[in-house]
Amino acid sequence: MSQQTKWSQFGVLISVFFFWGFVAASNDILIPVFKEKLHLAQWQSQMVSFAFYVAYTVGSIIYFLVSKAVGGDVLNKIGYKNGISLGLVISALGTLLFYPAAQNASFNLMITGLFIVGLGFSLQQTAANPLAIVMGDPKTGSQRLSMAGGINNFGTTIGPLIVSFAIFGSVGAASSDASIESIKTPYLILGAAFLIAAVIFRLSSVPNKIDLEVADDPIHLDADSSTKGGTSNPKMLHKKSVLQYPQLVLGMIGIFVYVGVEVSTASNLPEFMKQHLNTPTEQIAPYVSLFWASLMIGRWTSATGAFGVSKSAAQILRFLMPYIAFGVFLLVNAIAQHDLSHFYIYAVVIVFMIIGDMFSKGSPARLLLIYSLMGITALFIGMLADGMLSVYAFISVGLFCSTLWPCIFTLAIAGLGKHTNEGASFLIMMIMGGGVISLLQGVVADDAILGIQWSYLVGVACFAYLAFYAIKAKSILKAQGIDYDKLEGGGGH
Repeated sequence: MSQQTKWSQFGVLISVFFFWGFVAASNDILIPVFKEKLHLAQWQSQMVSFAFYVAYTVGSIIYFLVSKAVGGDVLNKIGYKNGISLGLVISALGTLLFYPAAQNASFNLMITGLFIVGLGFSLQQTAANPLAIVMGDPKTGSQRLSMAGGINNFGTTIGPLIVSFAIFGSVGAASSDASIESIKTPYLILGAAFLIAAVIFRLSSVPNKIDLEVADDPIHLDADSSTKGGTSNPKMLHKKSVLQYPQLVLGMIGIFVYVGVEVSTASNLPEFMKQHLNTPTEQIAPYVSLFWASLMIGRWTSATGAFGVSKSAAQILRFLMPYIAFGVFLLVNAIAQHDLSHFYIYAVVIVFMIIGDMFSKGSPARLLLIYSLMGITALFIGMLADGMLSVYAFISVGLFCSTLWPCIFTLAIAGLGKHTNEGASFLIMMIMGGGVISLLQGVVADDAILGIQWSYLVGVACFAYLAFYAIKAKSILKAQGIDYDKLEGGGGH
């Protein structure tokens, strides 16, 4: 079956991807504000990330238990479009807690509100990812997920700047006059946006029911296992439990540490800049924005296949897209009246990401290995150097994290057949790594343990596991008769 992408429906759908990114990156602005105003230890400030990302796991568990209780998949019963609308309403309820929390300077109420926002996001994620795959030709479903991931990272790029402006009055303020009360306004506005989006979704033409035969298996196997789920493959495993597939179990750990290194690198960056460069809290937003823009740069690059262009045009776009995305970051910061001169050097760093992408030759396992090794290198440069070189080294981790989600996701669900949906839900559950790893790095960042700079050894350990998984997944899938080199991946959390 070949069909055109339903762009009108897809345009409505990707709005939720924007919200996920906006809130996730804005947390990195809340962390130093809470730490400073409420006199928190670094590990305590990381509870912002912990509460938000653990909500994904709790939401997945609730979804699983409710599905069991009602005797069927929740989204199949209430509908995918309705599920996203419900998730948006839940997230809106979470933002309401920011009003009493800000009035009373209550850290516990703040992170409870973020937890509820995350619960809503969990349901939205469960519905939105398969919807993105079926809104057009299944063969380009993975590229549509990459495009959605790029929109997600547009949200992560402008989120820190907008929230910083709302809190400090200016994203480049000379001094910090922020109060905890100033936090409530942007989140109440965000809650209103959630409710408006919920109504738009409810009234939109986005499908409420989808053909799971299409969404079940967006991967492409080799010629001997070309039917859905690889059922013609004599080496295909037919397990009773989804957790009996080693590629999935190891992939779950992979998602855990991938989201962990991505989130913890960004959320601990403000403290590093404060300690090593004496950067005021209110001037950190552009650097946090650049970290998340780095993910946008990588994902926009990998989304080129969704446009259905020729191979030669795709090669040109491979070089153009990362710099167009970088241009978006520069434009947003120019509007925010930042001095852009010290960001231009980052254009050179992007070249390394493009080279890594070229060497991967489209293989998710090879790209995962290359980017993991590049991530380790970047972190060691950040730990061994100092000043702005360290800052840009840590920020570049965003480039090398950019396409790891689809790489891991693709390898982990390969060959699962009828267990594909269940396997995907287990992978979503492991997003909690963003909270756990951030908290762990916050603990070891204490001067009595490793200190903030060497706390990034936590990230090195995460990348080391991902490099191991890239090699291990290759051998596991080959043993199952799956040509991992021909798998195609895409997307973003």
